[in-house]
Amino acid sequence: MKKKNVVIIVILLAIIIGISVFFIMQNSKVAGRDYNIEKVENFNYFVVQDGDNYGVMDKEAKIVIEPKYQNIVIPNPSKPIFICTPSDSKSKVLNEKNEELFTNYEEVGSIKLKNLASSLVYEKSVLKYKKEEKYGLIDFNGKEITKPIYGSIDALEYKEGELIVEKDGKYGVINIKGVTLVEPQYEIIKVDGYYTEENGYKKAGYIVGIKTEEGYRYGYVDVNGNTLLETEFNEILRVSNIKDDNNIYFIASKNGQYGLYKNSSSILNTEYQSIEYNQTNNIFVIEKSRRFGITDTNGKIIVGTNYAQIDITGKYIYAKPKQGETEVLDATGKKVEIPANISKIAIQDGKYSIVITNENQKTTYGVEDKNGKVIIPSQYTYIEYLFDDYFIACDSNGLLGVVDEKNDKKIDLKYNSVQGIKSAKLIQTVLTQENITTIYNNKFEKVCELKSATIQQIDDFIKIYNNNEVYYINNAGKNVTSQEVYRNNKLYAKQENGKWGFADKSGNIIVKCEYDKVTELNKYGYAGICKNGKWGSIDAEGKVIQEPTYEIKGNFEPSFLGKYYQVTFGFGEIYFTNK
Repeated sequence: MKKKNVVIIVILLAIIIGISVFFIMQNSKVAGRDYNIEKVENFNYFVVQDGDNYGVMDKEAKIVIEPKYQNIVIPNPSKPIFICTPSDSKSKVLNEKNEELFTNYEEVGSIKLKNLASSLVYEKSVLKYKKEEKYGLIDFNGKEITKPIYGSIDALEYKEGELIVEKDGKYGVINIKGVTLVEPQYEIIKVDGYYTEENGYKKAGYIVGIKTEEGYRYGYVDVNGNTLLETEFNEILRVSNIKDDNNIYFIASKNGQYGLYKNSSSILNTEYQSIEYNQTNNIFVIEKSRRFGITDTNGKIIVGTNYAQIDITGKYIYAKPKQGETEVLDATGKKVEIPANISKIAIQDGKYSIVITNENQKTTYGVEDKNGKVIIPSQYTYIEYLFDDYFIACDSNGLLGVVDEKNDKKIDLKYNSVQGIKSAKLIQTVLTQENITTIYNNKFEKVCELKSATIQQIDDFIKIYNNNEVYYINNAGKNVTSQEVYRNNKLYAKQENGKWGFADKSGNIIVKCEYDKVTELNKYGYAGICKNGKWGSIDAEGKVIQEPTYEIKGNFEPSFLGKYYQVTFGFGEIYFTNK
């Protein structure tokens, strides 16, 4: 009997150990798929254009690579790795000492990100290399991350840190650690579009496709490498507006018929002509045989496909039968006793609802509180929530202002544009004909007013300026001095008799006030000076580095590094130029 108990205990221990090993391996597999994107806080090197040639300049405005190349790429501006392309030969990689690196490879290049808006448009920690007509990955120290086994390596759209690779004519995905995320066995791989503020596109999975005799067929691989849907669908769309890292919803079609899937399970058969998600109410509108209905996210039918038309505005469903009057329903399918020409959009977690009334081909807006009491009558042609208990309202003449929850005017309805400044509870108004911009604080007091104004965000401050005046406003809506904004500067812009120069912290004039416009010193210690429509630069001591000779188009303040000024390509990449 004792011997039998020992055997049972041994078996149980073996099972426990097996389960533990399994979970350790699974966790290790998931951990291996993870990667960190390097954060670049210090820009130490910049591409510089001198005439028609390109070089490299450091943050002290010293040229470290002479401008003699047709093109230069700096993948990570904090590191001295420069990919330089002469006009008459292939690219080479140089460091800040002008030494050539990675000469044991046929070719080394950067990997440009796709569909990501950033001034850093390349992978910041890896390069691709070519050896014996195949590609692999190395880090910036030249350490091989992968062997040269791929026919091509390119950035995967939207997902920094992940790369699409080709092997034997098939595509897969690896990360910047060289770990395979999706095996190379597909003809098509697309990112599903899932995005959150916390993680960006990092939690997005992959829509994968293979080519068959009938055309392409699609499936789905999640971010952990699990195949949730086999490649048997004509089309797959992830419902990316459902922000849930643990559950994935798909609208997928077979033979022109759509169904709904949650993870790997079918919750609505592929028998519908269309399925559309409504984020406000977290429901789906379904169409079958030209009739419409509603289902929830578990595939439960809320409203059968009995209606000729279904529209959703705000929190209510407007269902029109083939004959008869339009019915108003809530998200549970229950009838609501309000006229069909009234829509309500809940805001502020239901504290208020914007009420939209359509009558006699005229649309008006008002506001109700959470109890359904009208607090702002439907007398406006448009209403938009601003902040706290305030609303932007538009009258019948198309003029805008601000009203409170009692419909009292806080800013008169006389402006062509009214909008909140997101970084603070400030309001910006514009009179278009006079080209006057006014800034109000959250007490609706006028902070400043300028003609032909430009507004710029600088850390926790708002800068509003034109050719003659400059104001700085903090998040409390108060005017502050430039010294409060640029605390580490030695010099500050100073105006006297309609001309601009620079003074020190004590107000002593260091640069004579003789310029039409100037900028404040930037973080590199240079400021712009403008005379007769042409720009130049000074350094932090007030010494003129570049006489005003540049004709710079556009209504913006140029940023200088030495004698060069900053330019931004349309896709976000920056460089400095003297052209």
